[in-house]
Amino acid sequence: MWTLSATELLQGYRDGTLSPVDVMQALLDRCDRINPKINALYEIDAAGAMQAARASAARWQAGAPMGPLDGVPCVVKDSIAVKGTQMKRGLKAREDAAPDTEDSPPAARLREAGAILFAKSTMPDMGFLGAGVSSAHGVTRNPWDLSLNTGGSSSGSAAAVAAGLAPLSIGSDVGGSVRLPASHCGLATLKPTAGVIPHLPYSRDRVAGPITRTMADAVLMMSVLGQPDPRAFEPGAEIPAQLAPLDLTGKRIGLMLAIGDSPEVAPEVAALIRKAAEVFRALGAEITEIDNPVGFPFLRALHTYFCVKAAGERAGLPEDRRGEMLEVLTRSADKGDAFTALDFAKALSTIEKAQLNIARATADFDFLLSPTMPLPNYPAEAVGADPENPHDHVGFTALLNQSAQPAITALCGFAGTSPVGLQLIGSAGQDIELLRAGLAYEAARDEMPAFPDEIGAPAIMAAGV
Repeated sequence: MWTLSATELLQGYRDGTLSPVDVMQALLDRCDRINPKINALYEIDAAGAMQAARASAARWQAGAPMGPLDGVPCVVKDSIAVKGTQMKRGLKAREDAAPDTEDSPPAARLREAGAILFAKSTMPDMGFLGAGVSSAHGVTRNPWDLSLNTGGSSSGSAAAVAAGLAPLSIGSDVGGSVRLPASHCGLATLKPTAGVIPHLPYSRDRVAGPITRTMADAVLMMSVLGQPDPRAFEPGAEIPAQLAPLDLTGKRIGLMLAIGDSPEVAPEVAALIRKAAEVFRALGAEITEIDNPVGFPFLRALHTYFCVKAAGERAGLPEDRRGEMLEVLTRSADKGDAFTALDFAKALSTIEKAQLNIARATADFDFLLSPTMPLPNYPAEAVGADPENPHDHVGFTALLNQSAQPAITALCGFAGTSPVGLQLIGSAGQDIELLRAGLAYEAARDEMPAFPDEIGAPAIMAAGV
């Protein structure tokens, strides 16, 4: 049962061949065996999960499900508030934080739809890193190869779904934080247009997003997460629970293999993205390779921006606990404190010019196709592909948060033991079209393995998982 998607589970509940009680117990048993190896989840509420599963089973038996996700297990990122659970934001300095007293809008929508929110998922300190390393949680490992990184910052959310601990998870994305771990872990996601998913606290560049094994499940989650919340500034959006694959005939797709001063795309990643482009071409799309649409360096400006945000969050911690974080966070927050207002203004100006260029490049096409990240992977213990410059591998993802544009990530192949994800980018408001394009690609690509231990991934087998 742990291999089934949310869509398959719901069909089983409807026709009576599956029970939420059996499914939840199967997943809890799997968590007992596998979570200690990958460190994806904390605060697993087994008793509460089984109570919720029994209530769901009773509703299904009565023919009165609570909502479109009734009885489907789901895990929630550390930084997304869930009533009664602790939000650490990956920080050792917040190890004794009091439990949250109410659900955030994304968690509230999932709970109202009947999803069983049974665990929180790990993340790096402050969500600052595109890696699965945390002062509070330790190292989260990639289920496809335990020596490799999960990406971040929605590290545990992606690792849990990839390992079959839950069919659904939710993360959040400030610079690639749902797309990067989805790429690392071979999953599907949408970073929606800003405003499509209500969330708190409000952020101009942070959005919540689903992380799932299939694009159909991402669509299903988006139909729930996009519903409005009176507490939030974002308006939400109407997204159907099911979508048909997009007819790509005549669609113009720009193939982007360079952006600003992002590291050069590794040959094995470029080959997989070009292969994905041929899948889109076979579906009728017109593929045009484009030159670097951001023709100037922007990564140092982006790093300045993130460092100032880190310094701001550190300043909000009790003074005697501000040192209880990863060394890379301490160094970055120290940089943030040292930057002047002029430094920050210059950085914002550079980012604004870069985001304008990527938005203009997207507007010339129906979609842009790129790698989600330029490299296949890096060691599980590393804070980034380049530990000295931990944000340099987010060049293809981060500007889309600044420009408010949507983008999906989907598995397009493997480089050794590491999954590789493509990124398909749309203009603001194209969320449904992107999801439909993802459905079309997913149906047409080569068959991909669903789970690492089903294909005997060496690191998983060696670990006894």
